[in-house]
Amino acid sequence: MKLISWNVNGIRACITKGFLDYFNDVNADIICVQETKCQQEQVSLELAGYYQFWNDAEKKGYSGTAVFSKVKPITVQYGLGKDFEEKEGRVITLEFNDFYLVNVYTPNSKRDLARLDYRLEWEDQFRHYLLKLDEMKPVVLCGDLNVAHKEIDLKNSKTNKNNSGFTEEEREKMTKLLEAGFIDSFRYFYPTKELSYTWWSYMNKVRERNIGWRIDYFIVSERLTEKLISADIHSKVIGSDHCPIALELSM
Repeated sequence: MKLISWNVNGIRACITKGFLDYFNDVNADIICVQETKCQQEQVSLELAGYYQFWNDAEKKGYSGTAVFSKVKPITVQYGLGKDFEEKEGRVITLEFNDFYLVNVYTPNSKRDLARLDYRLEWEDQFRHYLLKLDEMKPVVLCGDLNVAHKEIDLKNSKTNKNNSGFTEEEREKMTKLLEAGFIDSFRYFYPTKELSYTWWSYMNKVRERNIGWRIDYFIVSERLTEKLISADIHSKVIGSDHCPIALELSM
C-alpha cells in the first residue's frame, strides 16, 4: 500500500502548478492533503477511482484537510470528537480493516508564539486521541505537524532555536508522542540522513539552496514496524512551499 501526504498550501493554486500530474503519476492508494484553503464546493476535482473526504475550516480560505482513497473506509470521523472542538478542519480519520489513518494539519504557534499555548493544548488532546485509537487498531498518522523534531531536521538549528516550529515545548510534545508507542517512519529508515527537508520559505533562492525544515511526517504505531517497506521525501515536486512525502506498507 502506497500513501502520500502533501501540504498543498491552497489546493486550487496547486492544481494550476501540476497537482494532477503528480497525483496521476504517483498512483498512490491513499493521498492526504493539508491546507486546502477552500470549501469543497469551491473546487472541481474529479479523481476517478478515488473516494473523497474533505474537512473544511469554517473560515473560508483557511486551513482544511482532505483525503483521497482508492479503498472505501469502514468509518470516517472529522475532528477530534466531542472532547476537543475545533473549527479549522484540521483532522480526518479513516478506519480501515487493519489500521486507522489520521490526516492532520497541526496548528502553527505563529511567528510571535501568540498561539503557542493553544498549540500545546492541541498536542495533548491530539496525543490522547491517537492513543485511544491505538488501543483498538494500529495508527498511521500523516500530515504537516509544524515542528522540526531534532536539529538534524532543519538547516539552521542554532538561529531558529525557540522560533515557532522549533521551540523546546513543541519538540518535547513530539518526543512525548513517539515515546508513547509511535515511530517516525523516515527516521526509522534514515536515522542520520541530513539535508532532508519538506518545507522551504518562499524567500529568494531558499529552496534552491535547500535551506529547509522537515515538518511533514508519517508516524506509525510501533507494531506496524514489520509492515514498513519505505519512506521517501519527494523534494523535487514543485507546486507548494511543501513537498510530498511517501510511505509504503505491506498491508
